[in-house]
Amino acid sequence: MKRLFLSSFFSGVADLFVDFTGNDCAGKKVVFIPTASIVEKVNFYVKSDLKALERLGMVVDELEVSTASPDEIESKIANADYVFVEGGNTFFLLQELRSSGADRLISEHIEKGKTYIGASAGSMVVSKDIEYVRHMDKPDVAPRLEGCFSALGAIDFCVVPHCTNFPFKKAAEKIIKEYSESLNLYPISNDQAVVVNGDVVEVVTVKKKGGK
Repeated sequence: MKRLFLSSFFSGVADLFVDFTGNDCAGKKVVFIPTASIVEKVNFYVKSDLKALERLGMVVDELEVSTASPDEIESKIANADYVFVEGGNTFFLLQELRSSGADRLISEHIEKGKTYIGASAGSMVVSKDIEYVRHMDKPDVAPRLEGCFSALGAIDFCVVPHCTNFPFKKAAEKIIKEYSESLNLYPISNDQAVVVNGDVVEVVTVKKKGGK
């Protein structure tokens, strides 16, 4: 059964992930792939998400797929309980996942039931195609894609992260305006996540203080 936890900003919804796992994530190993962030000038979210994973008691094993060997990529993904793909530029991420073969490995493990965690770009790259992301990310940082934006295809919908949050609010609005009739869009804010349990897909939201 497929199990995916797709967010805009993981550290902001970490408590929702605990609920998603049934409070069973402490002590589990997570392979953390920060690749999408290495072409971004602003990448504070990487440290924030790493700290969130550590606070949950998980054992983090970082994997930079753009520089790792094929054996290292295969071993680290296979030996992890969870696969976490960080945010950044979605096109660069797809290029490096594809060229390293990590896209195929991750897809295979998702099909086998390994839990996948996505943050922003990591949430979008599991869709069938990321052409819709043009309004949010620049594709020119990934010239080896050669205009082919077919992605992992683990889900049959498209996550639109940061839909109410600066600095991506307007970009998200453009995506929704252009693709709402042609794609199955799931817009989420920074305090929401899309959770997939087999055929069941739902949007969950962080509870505000006071339970409201």
